[in-house]
Amino acid sequence: MTLENLQAIHRLQTFEPTAEGVQRLLASAARNLADARLGGLSNDNRFDAAYKTIMQCAMIGLWASGYRTATSQPGHHQTALQALPKTLGTAADTVIVLDALRKQRNQNDYEGDPVTDAAVRECLTQAEALLTHTRQWLQTHRPDLLTEN
Repeated sequence: MTLENLQAIHRLQTFEPTAEGVQRLLASAARNLADARLGGLSNDNRFDAAYKTIMQCAMIGLWASGYRTATSQPGHHQTALQALPKTLGTAADTVIVLDALRKQRNQNDYEGDPVTDAAVRECLTQAEALLTHTRQWLQTHRPDLLTEN
């Protein structure tokens, strides 16, 4: 499905990003990743912070492509993750892993399922990789969003 198709079915809305907004979201993603690395936090909070980094990177990809999720619609996290191959060129197998982390987050948030050490490690690994990839992608494809106008 294309980004345009997602817009047509009201999963995405057009959006004009600013360099300031993208830089703020990148800085927030980096802060969340730093929080996720804090060993003194519970697994739930470390996982949540790493997952938030992943979602912020997915949002940056959408923004840089001229879209944002329709947050009034259910499933906006899933939409943002599934758009990653179209926005940041993320591999499909990576999106499968990220979607599994989304499901783990839902189980924790809505069912109270505990987050394992292995899930925290995987979420951290994926968040670190996606933040690095997002920065590199922006530098190559949208450097205008990395500099003040």
